[in-house]
Amino acid sequence: MRLSGSEIVVRTLIEQGTNTIFGFPGATVIDIYDALLKHEGDIRHVLVAHEQGAAHAADGYARATGKVGVCLATSGPGSTNLVTGIAASFMDSTPLLVITGNVSTSQIGTDSFQEIDITGVTLPITKHNYFVENVDELADTLREAYCIAMSGRPGPVLVDIPKDVQQAMGEFADAGLVEPEEPRLLDVSQMEAAAACINACHRPLVYFGGGVVSAHAEQEVMRLAKKADAPMVCSLMGVSAVPTQHSRFLGMEGMHGHYAATMAMKNADCIIALGCRFNDRATGDRDRFGAAVHIVHVDIDGSEINKTTNDDFGIVGDVRLAIDALLPLLEQADHRGWRELLVKLRADERSQVDARQGLTPYNLMRTVDASRQEGAPVVTDVGQHQMWAAQHLAFTHPREFVTNGGLGAMGFGLPAAIGVSMATSNRTLLVVGDGGLGMSVQELATAVSVKAPITVLLVNNGTLGMVRQWQRLFYDGRYSSTTLAGYRQTDYVAVAKAFGANGTRVETVDALANALDEASQAKGPYLIDCVLSENELVLPMLAPAGGLDDIIVRVGE
Repeated sequence: MRLSGSEIVVRTLIEQGTNTIFGFPGATVIDIYDALLKHEGDIRHVLVAHEQGAAHAADGYARATGKVGVCLATSGPGSTNLVTGIAASFMDSTPLLVITGNVSTSQIGTDSFQEIDITGVTLPITKHNYFVENVDELADTLREAYCIAMSGRPGPVLVDIPKDVQQAMGEFADAGLVEPEEPRLLDVSQMEAAAACINACHRPLVYFGGGVVSAHAEQEVMRLAKKADAPMVCSLMGVSAVPTQHSRFLGMEGMHGHYAATMAMKNADCIIALGCRFNDRATGDRDRFGAAVHIVHVDIDGSEINKTTNDDFGIVGDVRLAIDALLPLLEQADHRGWRELLVKLRADERSQVDARQGLTPYNLMRTVDASRQEGAPVVTDVGQHQMWAAQHLAFTHPREFVTNGGLGAMGFGLPAAIGVSMATSNRTLLVVGDGGLGMSVQELATAVSVKAPITVLLVNNGTLGMVRQWQRLFYDGRYSSTTLAGYRQTDYVAVAKAFGANGTRVETVDALANALDEASQAKGPYLIDCVLSENELVLPMLAPAGGLDDIIVRVGE
């Protein structure tokens, strides 16, 4: 059948199973918005307050479901406002389809109003991008974009569509759901060599990241740890992939990871790395990392092998399939001496627990955990609160913890929580700092308009806490531009009410518990302004340029 390009866009989205998109209209996408109105029974458009919110919301939707998230914006500032969200998706390997409008093809290159080369701008932060010049190629381009976003290492794909292509008439026929590409075949000789290394070691450790979640390999990771008699640790992106209370799980390792997890990484003689990057937050000083350890690195992206570490065995392929192939090659191990050391490391960690009374970060997160329903999703923004949540909250299901890791984009939390709540229909807890909330507070209007079931837990310490922590510990307490004096004056409950939400302010553990109970009964967003001291620190912490053995667990007053 012959349809307009804008109609083809919407019908292709529906064909590919997309039922929710996030966006903000403008002149070069007005035709797509007109087509969306005709199909509002089949696909829901969520009008955000700012295009960056559209990208983050689609990202949150994708992280919660594993499906491709979709966002839409007009040309010029509309498309450039998406850039931070695209980069956040790219660095955390989230499947995203970004659709932008552009000026008509006859105006390209003339510096016309709101013209921007968005494909050039986003080339380094997308898996691929397209500029569509022919309406007859539009549907297949979008289908290919879905396939690329899902295949291999997931990521964002951008499709830029000029206005005249949206208005042109072209042929459209339903082609059915696109399937991701088949994963590449595994190198059998590498698998056998890796298995021999694991069988010969005495202190194996399983280190996993977000790639395990993308591959749905959570059960396989636990089976591998059992057969290798190994503890499990994770990167920030791996949090919630396995149950927090699993007997072999030591928690997140690295710069702000658990003490036992980080020390286990330091003492291991064989690291089995699954779907993760050895970035600087995980390794500390790379010159001092891994000198006496064998590394078996499994990743679907071959560029990660040997990128930052000297991997003894690099296995390129799907993590779940790789573990399935590896398990029959492994002997059932019994590393009693290693287990005894891990018991001591756990005991050392327990001795470091903050036992202070009152509204401390530890007590805050324990109170949150006591109020959460099992499986309820948690979203964080970026900063100290993010690390406290990753350290202290307990998770039972994959994709239960959603956070922005690689880019560390403040402002991610609120729009992402909207996306997660709409994807799951579950009441979603957002843990956010006052600095991060200030970067996307306008999305409270979006949350209210869609009645998003979100509890916004604002960890309000009147400062840019993580930067201030560095200034305190490593810059002799020179607090340059990190005190949010004006924010301390802000009545966040009044702000929430101005947007049409409700909320309360708390300064004690008991008040927090009561507020969380009240929030759980709310029909839409509910904000809890939780006052915390500006002097609270995220510990443990790896010293800058230090190794894993330079971990800081206490700081004198």
